[in-house]
Amino acid sequence: MFFLRILLITFAFHIGDAYAQTYPSKPIRLLVPFAPGGSTDLIARIVADPLGKALGQPVVVENKAGGGGVIGALEVSRAAPDGYTLGLATASSAATNPAINPAIAYKPLTDFTPVINMVATPNVLAIHPSFPAKDMAGFLKELRAKPGRYDYASSGTGGIGHLQMELFKQLSNTFVVHIPYAGAGPALRDTVGGQVPIIFDNLPSALPHIQGKRLVALAVAAPERVAELPDVPTFKELGMAPVNRPALYGIWGPKAMPAPLVAQLNAAVRKVLQDPAVIKRIEATGSRVVANSPSEFAAQLKAEYEIYKKVVDAQKLKLD
Repeated sequence: MFFLRILLITFAFHIGDAYAQTYPSKPIRLLVPFAPGGSTDLIARIVADPLGKALGQPVVVENKAGGGGVIGALEVSRAAPDGYTLGLATASSAATNPAINPAIAYKPLTDFTPVINMVATPNVLAIHPSFPAKDMAGFLKELRAKPGRYDYASSGTGGIGHLQMELFKQLSNTFVVHIPYAGAGPALRDTVGGQVPIIFDNLPSALPHIQGKRLVALAVAAPERVAELPDVPTFKELGMAPVNRPALYGIWGPKAMPAPLVAQLNAAVRKVLQDPAVIKRIEATGSRVVANSPSEFAAQLKAEYEIYKKVVDAQKLKLD
């Protein structure tokens, strides 16, 4: 029995190796689990074109928004493990949403093949310029004086922005009402338009609006202040270290992808992320390149899930 298992493993490896030598022979779908205009979409499009050139076949970005990243992730989990359907893995689809909604139809730690974490991205708490405060001290004073008076937008229930804002509310002893959207793009549109006064979002999609004075940044979730917003403090500086976690943007595929294929994809993405032009575009969003191994990314996803499961349990958070 032992020798049969070894034989089967060896056979599977050689089959996968042979497949990797002919891959790809057609375009690759890269599913983004949020609407166009958000940070996930932005990072995907920065990487997709040079990745297609590195692989010799187009990498086509498709937006599959809904459920705070669940719908797109579910489609990836149900795809054939042949490398032609990949997904943008985010903290929302891989950790926060599964943590708050155990009934979703995939298991984030077993139904996917982690390929690479590409980018670490700060999140930002921002307000519309019409809000009657312009810094964190004034913001907290206003919220505490009028609990429940204000709404905040996020990219969706169970998303990283939702859970980080709920943790912020607990730590700051404030109450604002959650308005979930189907992605950062629609949430940003309504916040910039003044329909919602507050947003907790990824920095890449919010940054142009902050720089254009259409939003005011109050704090960033990042290891240190970001170069693009040197006057904006981190949550850690403000005494809210638990909120101070950046987002992740990686690539994963369905479970059971052959190891040689995963290694080929990882190497191709790493090559793209070493291109100075790509690095410049990523860093211009306030993000930084990570480019880790499949096993490192798998461990990171597990850690993210466990952290946010503790947040959900401690705050007794449920679906809206």
